[in-house]
Amino acid sequence: MAILYALVARGQIVLAEYASVPGNAHTIARRILENFPPGGDSRMSYSQDRHIFHVMRLDGLVFLCMASETFGRRIPYAFLEDIHTRFTRTYGRAGQTALSYAMNDEFSRVLHQQMDFFSNDPNADAINRVKGEITDVRSIMVQNIDKILERGDRLELLVDKTAHIEDNAFRFKKQARKARHAQWMQTLKLSACLALVILVLIFVVVTFFCGGITFQSCR
Repeated sequence: MAILYALVARGQIVLAEYASVPGNAHTIARRILENFPPGGDSRMSYSQDRHIFHVMRLDGLVFLCMASETFGRRIPYAFLEDIHTRFTRTYGRAGQTALSYAMNDEFSRVLHQQMDFFSNDPNADAINRVKGEITDVRSIMVQNIDKILERGDRLELLVDKTAHIEDNAFRFKKQARKARHAQWMQTLKLSACLALVILVLIFVVVTFFCGGITFQSCR
């Protein structure tokens, strides 16, 4: 369960995007942009195979992400709200006139970072629940992409999960290394403390006996 792809666009002009796995998600995203209903602020979700494209138009810009079907809608829309806030805070009104991919070099890293946070950090949903920042998404209609695309030919969603699996495996190995290192450090500290205690005991015993011998010699 994860957010695998995201973009920010003005109409059909993509300003920034990032994909965590190879595939043709960007192709389907552009078809959605071409057919997304014009108008004011709106939200819509489109299903394709086992993935859902969540789209939000706000302040004249379109924010889109693709997530696993089992990921639900609360977190993806929380992610889009977060991306909207970060984008407008960083660029202001520049997005209304910017050229294609004008913000990609910088903002694609933000997309990557927030995709990872909302996909893997359990605090992502809890924080937004507490703050009440998520608009109720129960009424958002989920349509099948094949029904809204103008062209009749079916466009299959091809997502290579290898990179995502490898990324999760790398993260697991990294966490395992950290756990082993922490355990080793704890063992080292305990050993050092034990050695210190033994040295102190030896010092006390030696001092006691040496003191006794010295006292007897004096007598």
